[in-house]
Amino acid sequence: MKYYAVIDTNVLVSAMLKWNSVPGNIMELVFDGLIVPLYNSEILKEYREVLSRPKFHLTKEIVNDVIESMGDRGISIEAEMLDIILPDPKDRVFYEVVLEERKTEEAYLVTGNIKHFPVETFIVTPRKMLDIIFNETE
Repeated sequence: MKYYAVIDTNVLVSAMLKWNSVPGNIMELVFDGLIVPLYNSEILKEYREVLSRPKFHLTKEIVNDVIESMGDRGISIEAEMLDIILPDPKDRVFYEVVLEERKTEEAYLVTGNIKHFPVETFIVTPRKMLDIIFNETE
């Protein structure tokens, strides 16, 4: 079974900074093909901008490889703009993409900032996403 998920930038950054972590496990499942990442150009642009920050000490090659891998393994979703106010306006695109995909497939938004989004069963922490996957595959 494949799981469709929008990966919030904070999960990706956490994984890149500490691979042996729950966010790292999420990204391993993305790279292994079990989780199919959902994105649009705005999300990929944010990934690139954030991962390229000097404080993270990631080389341009690593950033390019990660973005390219996400693009190759994922699905680009053109979502309609929603009239919703979130604590961080930059989070809206992640919510829009997951809602668009949920029109046809079960999909999740995996984030370390649950409080930044409406309370929905499909908005999950990285730990909850692992629980969903591994409880269904047992």
